[in-house]
Amino acid sequence: MGCCVSTSSRSTCSTRSRGEAVSPTCFEIGYCGQKRTKRTFSDRVVGLQHLPSLPNRIFTNGKSRSSCIFTQQGRKGINQDAMIVWEDFMSEDVTFCGVFDGHGPHGHLVARKVRDVLPLKLLSSMHSYQSRQNGSGRKCFKGNSKKSDGGDSERDGSADEDRLNSLWRESFMKSYKAMDKELRSHPNLDCFCSGSTAVTIVKQGSNLFMGYIGDSRAIMGSKDSNDSMVAIQLTVDLKPDLPREAERIKRCKGRVFALQDEPEVPRVWLPFDDAPGLAMARAFGDFCLKEYGVISIPEFSHRFLTERDQFIVLASDGVWDVLSNEEVVEIVSSAPTRSSAARILVDSAAHEWKLKYPTSKMDDCAVVCLFLDGKMDSESDYEEQGFSSATLQSNHSGNAVESDDGQKSEPSLQRNFTVRSSEESDSYGRQPPGFEGNVDTVAGEDQNWSGLEGVTRVNSLVQLPRFSEERPNP
Repeated sequence: MGCCVSTSSRSTCSTRSRGEAVSPTCFEIGYCGQKRTKRTFSDRVVGLQHLPSLPNRIFTNGKSRSSCIFTQQGRKGINQDAMIVWEDFMSEDVTFCGVFDGHGPHGHLVARKVRDVLPLKLLSSMHSYQSRQNGSGRKCFKGNSKKSDGGDSERDGSADEDRLNSLWRESFMKSYKAMDKELRSHPNLDCFCSGSTAVTIVKQGSNLFMGYIGDSRAIMGSKDSNDSMVAIQLTVDLKPDLPREAERIKRCKGRVFALQDEPEVPRVWLPFDDAPGLAMARAFGDFCLKEYGVISIPEFSHRFLTERDQFIVLASDGVWDVLSNEEVVEIVSSAPTRSSAARILVDSAAHEWKLKYPTSKMDDCAVVCLFLDGKMDSESDYEEQGFSSATLQSNHSGNAVESDDGQKSEPSLQRNFTVRSSEESDSYGRQPPGFEGNVDTVAGEDQNWSGLEGVTRVNSLVQLPRFSEERPNP
């Protein structure tokens, strides 16, 4: 499905980070009012085919100017987690981060599709807004302005901030809706019983905008009045037993209950079948449940960053199942180098899985650590940790732990081949015809897939419904 937008790596507006006094700026997508030339965000158009060559965009194990990311395959099969950091997302001082946790037979493909396409849809939404603003002649917003003492100026600044917040809210809502629509109509990607979570943030100066669905989580490490590090949870795990979520699902005739052998895991079930047992209330894909209360509408929130805020961590539930928010902040803040923080956090989660659930199969883990002062270690410190820069990494395979650029040297859990028979393993080696790019293994369409094969702790899905081979009309 085509998705092309204009995007810029530099803004013509003056920007700084984190609440410093700055000259009046637009909302930092590369234009200022009517005096801007007809050229939009940038000098080039970004499409899916151009993504691997974009600077300042990383999606495999490595680091950027202000972040590090790391993923490790668990013991449930192929790594279904995906992640991204895109600096200079629309302009200078705008950064997009996301973590996506797939589930179901094609969950890894859904997560990677969302990782690649969702940021472009956000860009497209902003591009559309720019076109409307240029046509109407309205003034640009001040995305990183500092409120003045003057009454009128303060009111104007507050109004601009409100409009900026509304703009991002609208963009997140439209982008998530368009993303789910594209997945539903994709000719070669079956999302009927496969889907993905998403936790996405945009840092724009001292503003932090967040949109998320599912149970992936974002937290922030910040200093309190005693200069001690504290954990601040930025998102809510959208589980089916949350009152508002459960009410919506039941109103749509879906069912919410936990299995007897895992009473702490509420799941969503079809009204007429004990399937699929989705362990979240919102997700991309999972179209077998979209008529029964599961939605892809994101929760949106906005936060002003201060000098006390140190870093943000986005991670899939493979991390949060075994580590608390406070433990994650302690691990990241005490890492010997910033560039090693994501890897050390994943290693810590793997260690906790072995200690707390020795008979369970470890879940995939994906981590993004964004440091809010924009600083990272020197290159020599980075090389000592066994990494190599992945800023310009191009990885079409989609499996980060198998990519080049130094990542093969990183420890990774190998697939537990006792889980499936050789015939089942062969069926996971087929891929949908015509799917864009090279992909990893895909479940066969005729496979009787079950999320409870072997000994597991928590699976996002229990089993496929009996009519899973029937595709609904779009």
